[in-house]
Amino acid sequence: MAQASAESRLDLAPGTELHGFVVERAEQVPEIEGTAYIMRHRVSGTPLMWLANDDENMAFSIAFKTPPADDTGVFHILEHSVLCGSDKFPVKEPFVNLLKSSMQTFLNAMTYPDKTIYPVASTNEQDLLNLMDVYLDAVLHPAIFHKRAIFEQEGWHVELAGEEGSGKLAYNGVVYNEMKGALSDPESILYDELSAALFPDTAYRFESGGKPSAIPTLSYEEFLDTHRRHYNLANAKIVLYGNMDIERFLAFLDERYLAPDAAEAGADGAPNPLELQAPVMSFGNKTPMKTAPENACCAVGFVVGTAADRERMIAMDILLDAIFGSNEAPAKRALLDENLACDIVAYMADAMLQPFAVVQAKGLEEGAAERLRPALSRVLTELADGALDHDVVAAALSHAEFVMREQNFGIADGVALACSCMAGWLYDDDAALDYLRYEDAFESLRKKLDEGYFEQLIREVFLENDHVADAEVVPVDKAPDDDDAAAARLAQMERELDDERIAAIEADVAALRRAQEEPDSPEALATLPRMRASDIEQAPAEPAFRLDESGEIPVIRHDVATRGIVYAYRYYGLERLTFEELPCAKLLAMVLGKLATSKHTATEIDTLTQAKLGNLAFYTEVHEREDDRSALSPKLTVSCSALAENAEWAATLPSEIIEETLYDDFGKIRDILVQKRVSMEQNFANAGHTAAMAHVASYYLPAAVVREQIDGVGFYRFLKRTLATFDNEKETLATKLAELARRIFTDDNCTIGFTGKDDDFNRVMSAGLATGRTGEPGCTARLIVPEPQVPATGEAFVAPTDVTYTALGFDRRLLGVPYSGAWLVASRALSYDFLWNEVRVKGGAYGAGFSPTRTGNLRFYSYRDPHVDETLERFRAAGVWLSDFSPSEPEMDGYIVSTVAGLDAPLKPRELARRQDGYVFAHIDPAERLVTRSQVANATIEEVRALGDAVSQAASKNIACVFGNREIIESAKADFTVVDLLGE
Repeated sequence: MAQASAESRLDLAPGTELHGFVVERAEQVPEIEGTAYIMRHRVSGTPLMWLANDDENMAFSIAFKTPPADDTGVFHILEHSVLCGSDKFPVKEPFVNLLKSSMQTFLNAMTYPDKTIYPVASTNEQDLLNLMDVYLDAVLHPAIFHKRAIFEQEGWHVELAGEEGSGKLAYNGVVYNEMKGALSDPESILYDELSAALFPDTAYRFESGGKPSAIPTLSYEEFLDTHRRHYNLANAKIVLYGNMDIERFLAFLDERYLAPDAAEAGADGAPNPLELQAPVMSFGNKTPMKTAPENACCAVGFVVGTAADRERMIAMDILLDAIFGSNEAPAKRALLDENLACDIVAYMADAMLQPFAVVQAKGLEEGAAERLRPALSRVLTELADGALDHDVVAAALSHAEFVMREQNFGIADGVALACSCMAGWLYDDDAALDYLRYEDAFESLRKKLDEGYFEQLIREVFLENDHVADAEVVPVDKAPDDDDAAAARLAQMERELDDERIAAIEADVAALRRAQEEPDSPEALATLPRMRASDIEQAPAEPAFRLDESGEIPVIRHDVATRGIVYAYRYYGLERLTFEELPCAKLLAMVLGKLATSKHTATEIDTLTQAKLGNLAFYTEVHEREDDRSALSPKLTVSCSALAENAEWAATLPSEIIEETLYDDFGKIRDILVQKRVSMEQNFANAGHTAAMAHVASYYLPAAVVREQIDGVGFYRFLKRTLATFDNEKETLATKLAELARRIFTDDNCTIGFTGKDDDFNRVMSAGLATGRTGEPGCTARLIVPEPQVPATGEAFVAPTDVTYTALGFDRRLLGVPYSGAWLVASRALSYDFLWNEVRVKGGAYGAGFSPTRTGNLRFYSYRDPHVDETLERFRAAGVWLSDFSPSEPEMDGYIVSTVAGLDAPLKPRELARRQDGYVFAHIDPAERLVTRSQVANATIEEVRALGDAVSQAASKNIACVFGNREIIESAKADFTVVDLLGE
């Protein structure tokens, strides 16, 4: 193995020089099952960390300290812009080219409040070197210095709007539109105002992503100057991760970039300062926002200390989880009982120089903002004075340990760890490893638990702190002055418009469009490093699984290494329910684990879950078959994980909950329902593409009809009706939930999925994973799913946001078109070529894509989009584009390579087991995955092109759905029924 041989062959002791890098530290880090080598490039002075272990999913990242000096979002615009071509790779969108052509398992860039990170990951060494080459040239030698159009496209520009001759102007730009969407969220506004109140004299008072009112004040010259001062080797930190030939990577870095660029490091002026904020007390900060009244929210922020105190930050995370982490956590329960708001949440705002704790109230009752701080002080004083239950804190500590052991970050481990280490390393070279380590801190905190440590932490952070602020978002009918200022600038420009100015704007926009539409030359494309289809290796072996139906309950067993964790899933069918009962099954899943049982209080259930289990969740889902539209399998799933030493608890505690929950605590049930309503409304505004895609599918797909009933617009409407009649119908609801639990949770209605060792499986089964319960005789209810109905006009749901999310779709099977791997290649081509250019680059949306599924769905979507009509028109044109699909051989190779890489991407044990369970319920032969992979690897241009007609047919059905801004929706020419979903 490359890493093992490199470490055994090389002497990497401190003082060793290797390809221009001098090793400064070498330390074992058990938390990553490897060694950290911290080096410094002798010529440029750039620090580098190699996290060496056996992970084949290697990673690279380069990070720059980028504290903002204003709200223009310059670093966010730079993050986008540098990936739009460079000196060595003079193509328009190398980032997209890499998405289309590499074996990457992660490829992105992130703007934080004080840093910008560019990480990539791949399981192939040459591919990772290719990604590094493009990224390093992008950040150090971007095309922005000779292509102003990049700034205008990604940042902002002015264009004519409305009917021809109207004299109306509008701002457009990818980041501008992204932030319009992001800052349509009241909670984002609240966070920004709280941070500004806590840090009035430092970079943290600014929105690093940019405020739409300020983005258009950024000049091109300021943009370039900011890059010069920050994107250089003197201001950079590099992380390498995984099982790699380190000599090869260090030689590449030294020869290609660090040595040649060393002379320019820091030569263009100092970066923006990042300083400590002196303590402040700032209260009564109110921000008006044009939003719905139910979006009123407030928060109090408490600076916890500095990033240098790692143990204190871990302790604060644990404390917040213990006292605010669930409805039964003591501080949250007390505040909910005060009737301040629909929900109370608390979290750490970390990965910054001065992390702070936030306690936030959502859906405020009248006068709640003024009552929050006194109530919080009263509740926390009681906890500090002896009411803090140490068992609750110990349980939160155990849960935190589980999360760190599982290491299920949701992204490549090397990327997550690179970002984590910057939480300390950015501010102090000696703190490079602090945010990778946690075992010593956990051991220390366990010892301090009974020494009054956490009580004292409550006093210091919440009760005696001299660095505290609050903020409140106040809903209003009229846009606040900040928005008025942006509108006023446009209005002033409109008043000054004359023929000459109009012609100039039209010329500028036309030049931008020409730059966007002009294809990259073959010479430019040839500069990009690429992998060939011939480089594709054999598919990685997938661990085996088997369905054992010899016992009383079918069991799916997974042969996956789990790092000493067991995963126990119980899948209960919902076929014994009527269609009308499905929303109640969803409610049942929502309340389970959050109420008392006949053996334990709700608080005790919460504490046991934290102490004994890693995860316990109850949710509804739908599995469907490829070969039969009407064959679907809705489930209520009980998901549980635990350390192997607690394996029995993975059986006993979930069994107690599903069999013995008491449904008579109406106050707690109401809290859960209200919190879900608020969560769904926020999702409609902030991630409306998921809601639009789900709802549009319900017009033509039977499984989607069921999904809408248990998780979509249909369920949201049911939830609102239930809350409206709750006081009169609560006893009936409780009876119904208990009756459904008896009907659903029976052994003859269950399939078990288990991942872990044989002895752990035997222990779990012996402890009662099978409950022995069978279905009640006489139950005649059966699930009959209504046929999907295509409405005469599409539906457009108004949501409190400044952007829109549009979806258009149809069922491929109704067109008689079979599924094959070629559809995945077509998806990549449409998403990262046609839609990227048409909807994102030209249209200004933050994102767009095309998603085909094995089970029939063909769906287009847009994300944070300023348009509706134009986007639908581009969706409808996609099939024609695909029919004319004529990539060069390298481009076609790229589509194939990147698509195969997506199929081969490593999965964590939980996700792998879940995928295999899905195979069973969808009646998919696991070999089909290899068939699809082979079809992708051997796909031809003609096969992909042949799908264009089906795409055109699907789009021509005009089955569409929109979520988003009322003004954009109502000004659209497309024929929609406009629905005020929140106001119904």
